Amino acid sequence: MPRANRVTPFGTFEASPARGSLMGNRGDLHDREGRIARAWRSRAWISCTLEPWTPGYRVIFDQRGHYTPLFFLDEAVALSAGHRPCALCRRPAYNAFRAALAEGLDVSVRTLSAPAMDQILHQARLPRDAAAAVEKIAALPDGAFVLHRQAPHLLWNNRLHPWSHAGYGPASACNPESEVQPLTPAPILAALKAGYRPLAEIGLG
Repeated sequence: MPRANRVTPFGTFEASPARGSLMGNRGDLHDREGRIARAWRSRAWISCTLEPWTPGYRVIFDQRGHYTPLFFLDEAVALSAGHRPCALCRRPAYNAFRAALAEGLDVSVRTLSAPAMDQILHQARLPRDAAAAVEKIAALPDGAFVLHRQAPHLLWNNRLHPWSHAGYGPASACNPESEVQPLTPAPILAALKAGYRPLAEIGLG
């Protein structure tokens, strides 16, 4: 039976046999029986490569005292869930995201250490507000997730792509003046608007 460690664009966990293209963590989420028992422990929510960046490193599942491996369809999902790129295994993406976040928030990049970014993102992603303000599609960047017809959709190349753990379904055209509820946290939307281009598994499904 698959573990409930696949992350949705809402930031929640579900069980799915789909592997995904990125791994990440929020710290050790296990209880004494090795089950995922909490939504987060560390404020450093990161997205990582599937391949180990340290020789001999291996991922440990279902064991208390070790971080809980989480999996995302792609980086767009990870960003919507509130995860930033890892500074170790995804350094180029981390540097690009950090620069875009600084530009989007109109702050000096020198002030955005990893802990500073984690604090900003943590305040934006918790709690999720079911009555969040809506935005016109025209005001949102590629890579943003929105709630459309009560389901998460990725906005990409002026089209809405319905998400699932296994990939995206057939895209639909969207009216730029239509109002939708963004799922991607506001600071990450600012980084996307400033030019950060996430990895998106468009074409799967």
